[in-house]
Amino acid sequence: MTSGVERLLGLGGWREQVASHDGANRRNLLLLIQLRWLAVAGQVATILIVHYAMKIPLPLFWLLVAPAALAVLNLASAPIVARRQGVADRELMLALLFDVAALTWQLYLTGGPANPFVSLYLLQVVLGAVMLAPAYAWALIAATSLCFAGLGLHNKALALPPTREDALLSLYLQGSLISFVLMAVLLVLFVTRIGANLRERDAAMATLRQQAVEHDHIVRMGLLASGAAHELGTPLASLSVILSDWKRMPTLAEDPDLTQDMAVMRAEVERCKAIVTGILMSAGEARGQAPERTTVRAFLAEVVDGWNGGEVRAEIRDGLAFDPVIIADPALRQVLGVLFDNAAEAGARLVVLSTRLVDEVLRIDVRDDGPGFHPDVLARMGQPYTSTKPRPGAGLGLFLLVNVIRSLGGTVEAGNPPAGGGEVRLRLPLASLAPNEETDNGR
Repeated sequence: MTSGVERLLGLGGWREQVASHDGANRRNLLLLIQLRWLAVAGQVATILIVHYAMKIPLPLFWLLVAPAALAVLNLASAPIVARRQGVADRELMLALLFDVAALTWQLYLTGGPANPFVSLYLLQVVLGAVMLAPAYAWALIAATSLCFAGLGLHNKALALPPTREDALLSLYLQGSLISFVLMAVLLVLFVTRIGANLRERDAAMATLRQQAVEHDHIVRMGLLASGAAHELGTPLASLSVILSDWKRMPTLAEDPDLTQDMAVMRAEVERCKAIVTGILMSAGEARGQAPERTTVRAFLAEVVDGWNGGEVRAEIRDGLAFDPVIIADPALRQVLGVLFDNAAEAGARLVVLSTRLVDEVLRIDVRDDGPGFHPDVLARMGQPYTSTKPRPGAGLGLFLLVNVIRSLGGTVEAGNPPAGGGEVRLRLPLASLAPNEETDNGR
C-alpha cells in the first residue's frame, strides 16, 4: 500500500495510471480486428464471384491463402489484445503491415498494378495516418510505395478468356467502381470509430493534465504545511508550558470560570499539537514507527471520537457485514475530519456517517442536517478554492478530499438529498486500504 504522504500528494495513483495513447491503440487494434473480418469476407466473395460467376480463371488456392492467413491472425490476436491494457504503436504498425502484405500477395497473383483493387493501398495509408504516430505513418507510406513499385516489376497477369478480352476496359471500370465503394464504406466505418477513440484519448489526456496541475498544487501545499508545522511546534510548546504554570497558580485555580477556560484552552492546544504531529508524520519526519493496523470500524470510531466534543454531534450507522482489517491512513483521517468541519461551519448540528461494503468496495456516506451544498460548489466539486465562505483559502478541504480519495482508487460524489441537508458519498476499494507484506513486516 502506498504511504499516506503519497496518497495526500496524489503520487501513488499517478504512477499507476496506464498511458491513454496505448489504451487508444488497443481500442483501434480491436476495431481493426473486427473490420478485418469484413475484409476477409469481401475477399473470399470477390474471388469466388470472379472465378465462378465471371468465368475468369484464378489461382484459387494461392489467392485464398491471404484471407485464410488474416483469419488465423484475427483468431490468435483477438483474445490476447482483449486481455491487455494497452498496445504500442509498433504493434499496431505490424498489424497494418500484415494487411499490406496480404493485399500485395493477392495483387501479385491478379495482374499487379493493372488490377483496379490496387487503390486499396490508400486505405492502409489513411488508416496509418489516423492511428499511428507520424514516424510510423511515413514508414507505412514507404512500405506501400515499395510494394506498389515491386508489383510493377513482378506480377502474374490474369488469363482472360477470349470472350472477355474485348471487354477489358469495361471490366477495369467495374472493378474500379467496386474498389471505390469498398474503400468508401470501410473508410467511413474505420475513421468514424477511430475518431471516437482518439477523442476519448484526448479527453483522458486532458484529465491527466488537469490532475497533474492539481497534484502539483497539492505538493506545494504539502511543503508549506510541513514548514508551518515546524514553525508552529515551538509556540505550541510554549503555550502548553504557560497553561501548565497557570493551572498551578492559586489565584487562577480558585476561579472556576478561569479553570474551565484553561481546560478548554489546554485541550485545543493538545489538539493543535496532534495535528502538527500528524502533518510531520505524513511528511516522513517521524521515523522508525510501524504502520498502524486497525479495522474499518475502529478507524472510523477513532476519527469520530477525536472530532466529537463540540456543539455538533457525529455518529456512525454501521452497515458492515464484517470488520475488515486496514492500515490507518493519516490522509484519509484528515479529509474525513475536514468533512465534519465543513458540515459544522455550514450550520449542521448532526453529522451521520453510514458504512456499507458492496463487492469489496467500502461505501462511506457522510450526511448532515445543514443547509446543503451551494449549486456552484457542486458544479465545481474537486477544484481548489471552490467555496461560498468569504475567508481566504476556503474550499481547499473538498479539493484535498477528492484528490486523496482519487489517489486511493476511489470516487467522490456530493449532493443535496430531497429530505434536506448535504451528503458526500465516498467509494473506496478495500484493497487500497488493506495491509500488504511490507506493512505486515513493519517496514
